[in-house]
Amino acid sequence: MSQKSIGEVLQQLMKQGRLSNGLLTAKIEDIWLETMGKTIAGYTDSIRLQGNTLFITTSVAPLKQELRYQKTLIIQRMNEALGKSIIQELIIR
Repeated sequence: MSQKSIGEVLQQLMKQGRLSNGLLTAKIEDIWLETMGKTIAGYTDSIRLQGNTLFITTSVAPLKQELRYQKTLIIQRMNEALGKSIIQELIIR
């Protein structure tokens, strides 16, 4: 049995997709803050990535409307921050 470093094992798990989805889920709030800024992130009640869909919840009606107008741009900016085209749909509640 060959011994592998922790880094090698983590890279292998990432390639298999077992770890990458969990890391993205944990990191999505930080990416939202970086991409949208403190003000919008502050008014965001929750953000979650499920599959290829990003769910945003906010109780601020004008923000909901603005986010709906900017859906395509938000998806593009988030995917750029992620480094790959993961988000295909944005649902705002």
